[in-house]
Amino acid sequence: MTSALSVDRLEVVFDRFRALKGVSLEVQSGESFGLVGESGSGKSTLLRAIAGLAPIASGSITVNGKKLGARRDKAFYREVQMVFQDPYGSLHPRQTVDRLLQEPLAIHGFADGQKRIQRALDEVGLGTGFRFRYSHQLSGGQRQRVAIARALILEPSILLLDEPTSALDASVQAEVLNLLEEIRRRRKLTFLVVSHDLAIITHMCERLMVMQNGEAVEHLTADDLVERHVSKDYTRNLLRASDGFVRTA
Repeated sequence: MTSALSVDRLEVVFDRFRALKGVSLEVQSGESFGLVGESGSGKSTLLRAIAGLAPIASGSITVNGKKLGARRDKAFYREVQMVFQDPYGSLHPRQTVDRLLQEPLAIHGFADGQKRIQRALDEVGLGTGFRFRYSHQLSGGQRQRVAIARALILEPSILLLDEPTSALDASVQAEVLNLLEEIRRRRKLTFLVVSHDLAIITHMCERLMVMQNGEAVEHLTADDLVERHVSKDYTRNLLRASDGFVRTA
């Protein structure tokens, strides 16, 4: 397998606060890789730094063999897209689903926008009837499906998923997780997944990194986590805090 995403000794500093402290990881093409840790551990900051939404003090990021500069260009966003935690806040309330999906296509100059919009909605399980609805007319699960469709519409190779189901009811969470996994396998996408829920990470990911206070604590496989084959007390504490945690089917 080839490397889709490589992060080398990444540092992110807000004022004088070091949010990331020399974090490194490598995600293989077609892999789903997880990030776990307590709130404030740096998981989401790492995703935002990769997406160009957090200031990088030092270190490097390489995507599909290309080392990124300080700014992200259009070519980057053709390759990498992000799905945010809150489907209520990530969709413009005054734009229809159609307008939300047209916007990235217009920015990138696609001429086959209508076909792409319909294909993306079909892929996330929303039909033509949803195309001209506003976000307030959608349920939380439907809003997140629209957010996923928007991320997919440029046909990226990498998705950054920041707690993609944490704002949803448990029954809807399972549907969205299964949808994401189906899309990943069909499109052969690479996922980098942030979640505080260990069951979600072991369901979606083959490998994972545990983070604490902006640092990588340890790298594990999903099986390591399920079988409690961990070496750090911090990871053991995460497992104890998730008492009764089992890998989802």
